Amino acid sequence: MKERLAAAAAAVPALAQRRPALAAIVLGLVGACAYPPLHLWPLGLAALAGFVWLIHSADSWKQALWRGWLFGWAHLTLANNWIATAFTHQAKMPEVLGWAAVPLLCIYLAWYPALAALAAHLLAKKRPAWAFGLVLAGAWIVTEWLRGWVFTGYPWPPVGLTLLGGWDTPGAAPILPWMGTYAFSGFTIIVASGLVRAIVERGWLKVLPACLILVALMHVPFPGNKVSNLRYTLVQPYIPQAEINDGAKFEEQFARIARLTAPGRDQSRLVLWPESAVPDYLEDGYPERYYFQMTAGGDPALARARIGKVIGPQSTLLTGVVNLNIGTLPDGPNKGRPGAVSARNSVMALNGEGAIIGGYDKAHLVPYGEYLPLRPLLEPLGLSRLVAGNIDYLPGPGPRTLDLGVHGKVGVQICYEIVFSGEVTDPANRPDFIFNPSNDGWFGRWGSPQFVGQSRMRAIEEGLPVLRSTTTGISAVIDADGVVRGHIGRGKAEALEGFVPEAKPPTLFARWGHTLTLAWAGLFFALGLGLPRVLALIRARG
Repeated sequence: MKERLAAAAAAVPALAQRRPALAAIVLGLVGACAYPPLHLWPLGLAALAGFVWLIHSADSWKQALWRGWLFGWAHLTLANNWIATAFTHQAKMPEVLGWAAVPLLCIYLAWYPALAALAAHLLAKKRPAWAFGLVLAGAWIVTEWLRGWVFTGYPWPPVGLTLLGGWDTPGAAPILPWMGTYAFSGFTIIVASGLVRAIVERGWLKVLPACLILVALMHVPFPGNKVSNLRYTLVQPYIPQAEINDGAKFEEQFARIARLTAPGRDQSRLVLWPESAVPDYLEDGYPERYYFQMTAGGDPALARARIGKVIGPQSTLLTGVVNLNIGTLPDGPNKGRPGAVSARNSVMALNGEGAIIGGYDKAHLVPYGEYLPLRPLLEPLGLSRLVAGNIDYLPGPGPRTLDLGVHGKVGVQICYEIVFSGEVTDPANRPDFIFNPSNDGWFGRWGSPQFVGQSRMRAIEEGLPVLRSTTTGISAVIDADGVVRGHIGRGKAEALEGFVPEAKPPTLFARWGHTLTLAWAGLFFALGLGLPRVLALIRARG
């Protein structure tokens, strides 16, 4: 694989002269190999450098736009191939639709790098390559930021993930607290722009010191920070996606998660279970038929009490659950009767007595996953949600901090929510750590490691540890420097025990958010557009 990719990268300069459109596609594909699980970051940087050169050499704005779109389409299609895996875990739509869904989605996503390329061409076509790279970096920051929130947002993956090192080596990411993820992506474009001269003009000696520093950053282990006195037990029960909604498996699943949780039940600790860990409805007040398939005899109070016995009297549990919103059903066999009109993807906090002491409802829901946009239009066409059930989930109010007393203050981000930079904590009530329960069975071999990488980026830019508990892996304990202190791989039923890493003081990004992001974009624009003129004036007067 590596040899074929290297040969393809070597052929790009000649190819770009004859077939620039094809070169843009090849560069996009090679660039996506810089992300986990391959993490071939040198090839990724070389591909980004080729992309910068390809846009800078465009003769017209139409060429720049088209090349940027082709690069983005190929790049994002390969990086997001895990989406197709999600279609294999549902029965309402053909699995083959997943392989069409990814390139179709990226037809839209590719417009963001295309607009960045267009902006750089219009503003800096006649500037030197280094200045053009700065302007492209500023434009890339703005478009990646837009991609993070327009039409509910989809920032997966940010280009800055390229320069995130191994699990004990944050790479260049220690500057994340001073920039934020999207500005860090702009920095990655600048690094790639610095390679343009080395690749195109063969000026290797001028960039060799910077290359050596970058290689060292990507491979030198980072010591990580201190731990607190808060003990945790983090469980990965291994519930395959095919079994999550199988009522015949519920008792077996609970027995497994109880066995992994039991050690240490006499200690004061925080217990962490993943999304989809508890099939029972734990809230009171639902119509009796909703409790029929419960594992605890159809009584939510008994279900909560049983969980309390499993975790122990001094423990606090955070677990993923599904909660229902009850109203009058508008149609169906139970029309006019009380029933579930919508649902919430939630985390509940329970104490050792099984009492509910807090909760969080997921705010950033997955379109086509947890709800079907334009349902009256799309449902008759045969489209459905990937998550089982016929009612849509409703979003919660946004980031909240749960005060668990002796077990700390926790910010909760359920599954995919944590990929949204600047949207993971309540700035008015900063938590001690972030809990990220997830059902990673949807994400496959490419998605799960990318998920861990983006969780690491949240930890670094916020200065907060992140604890991920997943159904099938990868679960991880990540400290505030982005160092993975412990993890459980895919396909394993295990538990991690230890002490929660310490938080850092609020970072610059934690205080300023995307105001800082856009400030960096403005600085790169100013440097790219202004410095060539300043240098020209200096040379003229000298």
